[in-house]
Amino acid sequence: MKSELVSLIVKAVREVGELGSAPLPATMDGETPLFGREGFLDSLGLVTLMVAVEQAIEDELGVSVSLADERALSQRTSPYRTVGTLADYADSLIQAAV
Repeated sequence: MKSELVSLIVKAVREVGELGSAPLPATMDGETPLFGREGFLDSLGLVTLMVAVEQAIEDELGVSVSLADERALSQRTSPYRTVGTLADYADSLIQAAV
């Protein structure tokens, strides 16, 4: 499931990137930083990405999740750091929903 989520997130990043002004990395995988010191997304870009990923998960997997919830924001280590950490967090929400 994680590799499917990584692909879904990378696709959403590319779609969101076309709308924004931040340059996207040439290649993206689970280690690609999204947000924070090394990330390329600002806060607005992150919110836009969360909405796009939530919609993609619902469209592709038929599960409704909220990636920007209190649980995500209260974690010691942000689930928004990299594509992989976001995929892990989304996977945990999907598993809890089914």
